[in-house]
Amino acid sequence: MTFRSLARFTLSAVVFAAFVPGARGQQARPDLLVSTGWLAAHLNDPGLVLLHVGSKKDYEAEHIPGARFVSLNDISTKMDHDKPDALMLQMPASEELRTRLAALGISDNSRVIVYYGTDWVTPATRVVFTLDYAGLGARTSLLDGGMSTWKREGHNVTAEKSIERQGSLSALRVRPIIVDADYVKSHIGKRGISVVDGRAASFYDGIETGEGMRSKHKTGHIAGAKSVPYTEITDDNLIFRTREQLAEIFAKAGVQPGDTIVGYCHIGQQATGMLFAGRLLGHPVLLYDGSFEDWSKHPASYAVEVSTKGTK
Repeated sequence: MTFRSLARFTLSAVVFAAFVPGARGQQARPDLLVSTGWLAAHLNDPGLVLLHVGSKKDYEAEHIPGARFVSLNDISTKMDHDKPDALMLQMPASEELRTRLAALGISDNSRVIVYYGTDWVTPATRVVFTLDYAGLGARTSLLDGGMSTWKREGHNVTAEKSIERQGSLSALRVRPIIVDADYVKSHIGKRGISVVDGRAASFYDGIETGEGMRSKHKTGHIAGAKSVPYTEITDDNLIFRTREQLAEIFAKAGVQPGDTIVGYCHIGQQATGMLFAGRLLGHPVLLYDGSFEDWSKHPASYAVEVSTKGTK
């Protein structure tokens, strides 16, 4: 190794240590992701619960052997369309969530692996976040690359219906990792807190405007929020970027080492992908579950702004 390359390597290591919380003694969670090789070796383990997230039609055509199908409707409150202030994709009450998770075969001692089928990543990370909220996060991981990587690496799939066992869960010890609009408003700009928008950059910039069940959202982003689009956290094969790459993305957005990340998006789904990446780096994370759908229903004091891109 030449002096120049050694210096470059040393500088890279310093940058990595500066911006990866886990490199500074905090609780990074590399085991949040498991490889296809790991899953293949543990597929028949007692207590393993494998959850397929995506299209039911695609699941019925092929899935990883033993996987159960789960949709976001299975782990969310039923939206009341008669209520004008109803929000999509909200977390159920503790006892209702316990019942729903047990129906998926999850028990107190289960090891849960979640994977995305032919769908995009963030519905699966919403399932992972929900399990973490339920107090089961220490025994929950995501399959890196999802089913497409599983197939590309030559592992078996099946159309055979999986056995649907009922799980047995004690009362949940839910974690306080969901916040509301007032929390976000009162913590914008506070030291140690980074409010981060997980939507695609065009929505953050105000070039595009999201739309809910009944009306359009506000244009732009929560005033003072940073931007880490969910589209940046994986490569073209939906494999998560390295910790070094993720650290660079968060640092570029202005997220400081050790910051608690408060994430939001349109309805509380895409942000969970960004928050999952933050957890890989060891950041404490919180989700504004109502997200921009809820923020848009609040008065003007819940401010929004657009970037210079959005004003062109």
